[in-house]
Amino acid sequence: MKLYVVPTPVGNLEDMTFRAVRILKTVDLILAEDTRTSGFLLKHFEISTPMQSHHKFNEHKTVEAVVEKIKGGQTVALISDAGTPAISDPGFLIVRQCVENGIDVECLPGATAFVPALVTSGLPNERFCFEGFLPQKKGRQTRLNNLKNETRTMVFYESPYRLTKTLIQFSEIFGSERRVSVSREISKIHEETIRGTLAEVIEHFNTHQPKGEIVISVAGFEE
Repeated sequence: MKLYVVPTPVGNLEDMTFRAVRILKTVDLILAEDTRTSGFLLKHFEISTPMQSHHKFNEHKTVEAVVEKIKGGQTVALISDAGTPAISDPGFLIVRQCVENGIDVECLPGATAFVPALVTSGLPNERFCFEGFLPQKKGRQTRLNNLKNETRTMVFYESPYRLTKTLIQFSEIFGSERRVSVSREISKIHEETIRGTLAEVIEHFNTHQPKGEIVISVAGFEE
């Protein structure tokens, strides 16, 4: 009895590992964030393992039942729509519950969007802080104010629809000359990284409408 946490490609299907395919073929059940989205992935790799929906809206309700299945002898794999589960995706609750119940949890190495974005940003990456998605309303300003003097490179996820607004907020709090790197469509055909000061990158996206999944890397504060 075990829970496998299995990363899936963030874009290019060739980023799926041999081990991930083998695990997904041999487990008793796959917990998927969106069974329709994951269905295409499983079909591509000829994986016929049964799937069950496990997303942020039902996660609290399904955790205990899944833990009981694993205790009963089943082996379960957790996947998200893209990337590594529990990193800005559902997964933390089921992992914590398994750990608290003495169930073995094994996370496979694999795709995570922020790693290639950070590496290609050209910003210091020996130390960094991952912030994921900022709160949309309550607590957003407080979080950003707390990061004003953060000296490590900061990494954020953002929707293309909110990108320009977020960059403007960064400029107001961090200063328009703070360096930033915006990566989108990582590992896909139209992958692109725009680098410069916040002022320069804001100007770029004012005339180039952003599309796709986005990772923002912001330089830390320099005294």
